[in-house]
Amino acid sequence: MKKRLTLIVTVITMIALLTAACGSNEPTGENGGSGNGGGEKTKITVWHNFAGDDLRAKAVRQLIDDYKKNNPNVEVDAQAIPVDGYRQRLSTVAAGNEMPDVFFVYAGSQSQEFFNAGLLQPITSLAEENPDWKANFMDGAFNRFEFEKDQIFSAPIGLSATSFLYYNKDLFEKNGVKVPTTWAEMMTAVKAFNDKGITPIALGNKAPWVAQSTILGSLADRVTGTDWFMKAVNGEASFTDQVFVDALGKFKELVDNKAFQEGANSIDNTQAEQYFVQGKAAMMISGAWTLTNLAASATPEQVAPIEVTTIPAIEGGAGKAGTISGGAGGGFALSKKTSGAAKDAALDLIYAISGPDGQKKIAESNSMVMYKMDLENSSVSPLYLKAFNVAMNAGITPVYDAYLSAEAGESINNGLQEIMMGGKPEDVAKKLQDAQARSTQK
Repeated sequence: MKKRLTLIVTVITMIALLTAACGSNEPTGENGGSGNGGGEKTKITVWHNFAGDDLRAKAVRQLIDDYKKNNPNVEVDAQAIPVDGYRQRLSTVAAGNEMPDVFFVYAGSQSQEFFNAGLLQPITSLAEENPDWKANFMDGAFNRFEFEKDQIFSAPIGLSATSFLYYNKDLFEKNGVKVPTTWAEMMTAVKAFNDKGITPIALGNKAPWVAQSTILGSLADRVTGTDWFMKAVNGEASFTDQVFVDALGKFKELVDNKAFQEGANSIDNTQAEQYFVQGKAAMMISGAWTLTNLAASATPEQVAPIEVTTIPAIEGGAGKAGTISGGAGGGFALSKKTSGAAKDAALDLIYAISGPDGQKKIAESNSMVMYKMDLENSSVSPLYLKAFNVAMNAGITPVYDAYLSAEAGESINNGLQEIMMGGKPEDVAKKLQDAQARSTQK
C-alpha cells in the first residue's frame, strides 16, 4: 500500500512538472503565440524588393532594422530580393500557399490576384487603432487595396505620380510668357516659345508609354472626366465616343502646333530630361521619376529655375483641374496564414514602415508618398519639395495603362505615336476600343 501511494505521488508530480513546462514562455513557432509582450518570443518572415542602393531602398531597409532593434523578442527574417526577380519569387511561393508573413505587393492587379487566391488578410485594425494616421493619407490612397467593404489590405508607401508640369521660370520670365493655367494659355505659350526658337515641351517618346503615362492620363481626364473613363474600361462606354475623340484631339493640337521637339518619337525620356534641364525647352510633362533623375544628373544651377505645377485646365471639359495622373504605389501585406504572436508582430512591423514616422523617412529619401506631412524643414531637395506640395494639393486621376488591358494599353501607346506622325484621333480611338473589347469579352 505504501509503495502504491508513493507511485501515485510520483506520477502526480511528473504530470505537474510537464504541465508547467508546457505553459512556459518558450518560443511558439513562426506563426504561434498570443502576442509578443511579456517576454514571449516569436519569429516573422519579411520579403521585399528594396535591395538597391537608391535612397528609398536604404530608407525601407533601415526602417526594418530599426524595428528589429526596438523589438528584441521578435526574430525578423528579412529578405531583400532584387526587383527583376521579385515578382517571380513571390508568384512561386504563392502557388504553393507558402507566403512570408509580411511581403511587399504592388497596388492593382498583383495584390488583387493574391486576395482572390485567399492569400491575404486585412490590416484594418491598424487603421482602427490609428484613425489620425489613416485620415492623413491622400484621397483614394487605399482604393486599390480595398478588396472587401470596410477592409484594407495594405497601406501605400509610395505615390506613382506621372504628370507633373515642370517649367523653367527663367525662360518664361525672360520671354514674357505667362505660365499656362488654361488650355488657351497653353496654346499661347506654345506659339510664343516657337516664335523665340525655344521648344515649348520636351518629350522623349521612343518608349511609347511615355506620352500615354505622362500626358494623356491628365489631358484626357480634363476632357472626359474620370467616371467616363472607368465606364469605358468596363465596357459601359466606348472609346469611340466623341468625348474621347475630342481628348485625343487635344493631344493632336499639341502635335500640330509643334509643341514637342523634332524627333520626339526617336529619343528616350532621359534624353528629353537633359534637353529640358539644359534650357532648350520651356516645359516638360513627366513623372516623379524625373525628380530622382535630375537630382543625380543635373547641377544645382540647372535645377534652380525649375518649378512644378499641374497641366492646365481645359475649358468646358468634364474633368477637374489641378489633378495629376497616378495612383498608390506598393505597400506591405499580411499573409492569411499568419496568426497569434506572429500576426501581432507583423502588424507592428507594417505600421513601423507605413506609419507616420516611416512615411516621413521614405519621403525624406526624395520619394513620393501619399501621406500628408510638413517637409519644409527636412533634408529633401528643393525641387522634390515643390513637387511634393503640388501632389499633396492635387487630386489623382487614372493612368490609362493601369486600368486598360495589356492589349489596349499597347494600342493607345502606339496610337499616340501614330498621331505624332500624322494619324487621326478617330482611327486611334477605334483601335483602342476594339482592343479593350476583345480583352473584356466574357
